[in-house]
Amino acid sequence: MSPIYVAIDTPDLARAKALASRVRHHVGGIKLGLEFFCAHGQAGVREMEALGLPVFLDLKLHDIPNTVAKAVMALSPLAPAILTVHAAGGRAMLEDAKAAAPPQTKVVAVTMLTSLDNDDLAATGVAGSPHDLVLRRAELAHAAGIDGIVCSGAEVAAAKAAWPKGFFVVPGVRPADGVVGDQKRVVTPRAALDAGASVLVVGRPITQAEDPDAAARAIGATL
Repeated sequence: MSPIYVAIDTPDLARAKALASRVRHHVGGIKLGLEFFCAHGQAGVREMEALGLPVFLDLKLHDIPNTVAKAVMALSPLAPAILTVHAAGGRAMLEDAKAAAPPQTKVVAVTMLTSLDNDDLAATGVAGSPHDLVLRRAELAHAAGIDGIVCSGAEVAAAKAAWPKGFFVVPGVRPADGVVGDQKRVVTPRAALDAGASVLVVGRPITQAEDPDAAARAIGATL
């Protein structure tokens, strides 16, 4: 199965279904985030699941451990293939999220958004480089017993070396000739896989292409 999960970042359910239907034979799954979930909730996710692709529910849950655990339990009927929480929530929150999730759901911790860089970290009071922060949070996630992390392609090789059996989701993936947009730490699909990525998240290079199916096939051909 393809490691590509296409990011369906739209509040328009009809457009989301149309996009997923067009690319479904050339991707391994679909990623649904806050934009979609806030518009359509669990009912919308079920409609997307009916298309037959694994669903990556990217909600980046971040709250006190009890609240996150109850949120994960509320999402359990959906049994998403992948669910995100924030590593910044701490070890107890990560442990409780994993304990509350269905066995088939991979719980992965977002280490640092790919839209951030050194200057952004400093502005938010976080010391050190993005690389150091990601590795510290990867170590925390590993110790908490969750399945893996979300990190950029710049850090995935080091994270994989420290956590050989971890599950690594790499967003901010762009073809070699792709537009970077608001992403600051991007990598090509082939480079991300070679570095140890388990799943590649690709959004606009596919969803905003004139022919999304052809774009998905072209990216898949580089892997």
